[in-house]
Amino acid sequence: MEVVSLGSEAELEARFVPSAGMVGCSLRHGGAELLGQRRGLERYISDRKTMGIPLLYPWANRLSAERFEVLGREVVLSGGPPAVTPTRDPSGLPIHGLLAADAGWRVESADGDRLKASLDFAGRPDLLAAFPFPHLLELEAAVTGPKLTITATVTASAGVPVPISFGFHPYLQQPDVARADWEVEVPVRTRLVLDERSLPTGEREDAHVEPGALGERTFDDAFEAPPHGEAFVLAGGGRRIELSFESGYDYSQVYAPADDDVIAYEPMTAPTNALVTGGAELPVLEPGERYEAVFSIEVR
Repeated sequence: MEVVSLGSEAELEARFVPSAGMVGCSLRHGGAELLGQRRGLERYISDRKTMGIPLLYPWANRLSAERFEVLGREVVLSGGPPAVTPTRDPSGLPIHGLLAADAGWRVESADGDRLKASLDFAGRPDLLAAFPFPHLLELEAAVTGPKLTITATVTASAGVPVPISFGFHPYLQQPDVARADWEVEVPVRTRLVLDERSLPTGEREDAHVEPGALGERTFDDAFEAPPHGEAFVLAGGGRRIELSFESGYDYSQVYAPADDDVIAYEPMTAPTNALVTGGAELPVLEPGERYEAVFSIEVR
């Protein structure tokens, strides 16, 4: 299992594992690990328990059904090979997509600061059996000084439209600071109302998250992305981590559980369950088009 390191210990060092779903498994600043390791890389590979910076593809978070139609094609998420059968949330809903720890990524280029890899859905009958939209997916991770930028590009390369509903879960931490003392900034303005299964109801409400110490607060909430591109922030111990949605991500989930010292500011191209519900909130890539989505993590 090859781990690709980007950047430098002097400023920012990021590590990715192409053969394990292109997961970002480490982000170090001054020797401090800024990504929540949770159950670790081995459990991510064996049990698909998320850690670090996992890609959630072709959908982020959960879906309300495992058999449904989108863009005139039937999606069937049960009965396929175990490697591409989605995991389930506590309510039994399919969650986190099909590519967790997927070994099918091809490294296109890698140097000291940049890694680019691709996965061709058109050449994967196992994936197409569940998500019948052949296309090309590319990921690029680049470290420039104290900043990690991750770019995801989808190309509708096979003459059919492709629904866009993916995201990432960057699990952040301040390892030398007590969770209650973490300083957070969540610059959202609009909340997506969720039902008892954490699925959007379609309603919206105004939102304001008070900046300051995380304290005993917990989050598992859906929002529209910050309206002016403001960064989500996790600060403490003299270190400030800023996560910015640079393009292509109009929605976010914020996750900070009581039983794990992590907070995830999750970039999402569509709301949770948009793949099932469709409508104007689900981006659709027409044949021959490309969709690019970019987010960054900068340490100050």
